[in-house]
Amino acid sequence: MELIFSNYIMDRRKFFRNGSLFALGTSLLNTFDLEAKQIDFDTIKKNKIAKNIIIIISDGMSIGTLNMTDLYLSRKNGIGSNWLQLYKENKISRALMDMASANSIVTDSAAASSSWGGGYRINNGGLNVGVNGEKYLPIWQKFKKAGKMAGCVTTVPITHATPAGFCVNSSSRNDQEGIAEKYLDNNFDIMMGGGNSYFSSEHRKDKVDLYQKFSNNGYQIVKTRKEMLNTSNNLPILGVFSDSGLPYTIDRNNNNELHEKIPTLGEMTQKAIDRMKGHPNGFVLQVEAGKVDWAAHGNDIAGLIFDQTAHDEAIKVAIDFAEKDNDTLVIITTDHGNSNPGVISGEKANDNFDTIQKYKHSNDWILNGFGKETTISQIKERIEYANNFSVSEDEAKLILSYYNNLKSEDGLYNNKHLPFKVLAEIQKKHNSVSWISQHHSSDYVELAMFGPGSNLLKPFIKNTDLHYLMLEAAEIENKF
Repeated sequence: MELIFSNYIMDRRKFFRNGSLFALGTSLLNTFDLEAKQIDFDTIKKNKIAKNIIIIISDGMSIGTLNMTDLYLSRKNGIGSNWLQLYKENKISRALMDMASANSIVTDSAAASSSWGGGYRINNGGLNVGVNGEKYLPIWQKFKKAGKMAGCVTTVPITHATPAGFCVNSSSRNDQEGIAEKYLDNNFDIMMGGGNSYFSSEHRKDKVDLYQKFSNNGYQIVKTRKEMLNTSNNLPILGVFSDSGLPYTIDRNNNNELHEKIPTLGEMTQKAIDRMKGHPNGFVLQVEAGKVDWAAHGNDIAGLIFDQTAHDEAIKVAIDFAEKDNDTLVIITTDHGNSNPGVISGEKANDNFDTIQKYKHSNDWILNGFGKETTISQIKERIEYANNFSVSEDEAKLILSYYNNLKSEDGLYNNKHLPFKVLAEIQKKHNSVSWISQHHSSDYVELAMFGPGSNLLKPFIKNTDLHYLMLEAAEIENKF
């Protein structure tokens, strides 16, 4: 059994009666701490219970992704990211978090989410199932049993690893059809993202119409942005807006049809808050920018940065609510690094990086527009349209060779074996962005908290600690 977060299985009132006074005393002895923190922020937040918790996760966000997105926004608009603005204004508590799984220092998203969801490190690939088959009750089920509303929104299938890790037990993250059924069994209040393939009778292997089952249980079923915006806040909501993951933000932004049909992560976050904010016992909500991870696997810079900006917009929605509400703990983090991109040195680094401001589409959009019949000139035209630069004849021929079965590239979420790495190497000459791989990394990750309970955060924690911190902040006993 693992040691839980600083022996948090104690009475919370006793903790605040004794622990907070001790913390205040030690801070008074540290002049640097006095300068670094606003005392009014500490005293206002320390002794309050977190009635609501919103955790906002950028899946697969390396520190370079956070950095480049802030640079992108700063250089384009003169204002950086909402996440780093919270740092600059000293509004948050901040830590590094060790995200290792039970069997690897490099976690996958399922084990990472399960460490927060179940409070234990498990092997990569499972969901809240221990190394010896133990089942750990997921935290959103704990909060439901305590009388709160609970939900998740994401830009990947709602049945994907990160939302599932907060909600259900499964021996395999890949059993997304089974995960969809478990969501129904647990009556979560709002679940939105992609994943039609796991709910529709046309796609499910068992041909079961899960939409009908959810509807029979009182859920509003929505499949477009307009339908979502028009839903009642008095009934549970299942929103599924695509077969798999949602389109990349940059592709949605430059396609009128997608813009009308697909909600943004910020809009889904706002709808989820509006649906649950009136509940007398409060709510818990997970928000995931899941396609940041998919873009990193594909070394797709436009997909990456623009989906990170979508995550950043969701942060603003949550913080705006929390600042008015005063009873909401907002947690901002990522589950692991991925591919560790960054702007490389060079005399033209500034100008090169700024060319991304003129990009119109993701690499996913570019490469899925080619086939065996594509000509060299068509490759050059599509890339120039999407990225505003010209590729050479040899570069176009190299890309085309992957469609003529002369070459092949592997990678997660790259079932067609398209040349994502090749295109990223070509782009590097023009945007100065480099990648170390197409895989997860073992980085300690950024963790930020705003609101009641944020004072519980220590400068360095283990991933499982966050599970117990959320329970303690909300004064929910770990008895389920």
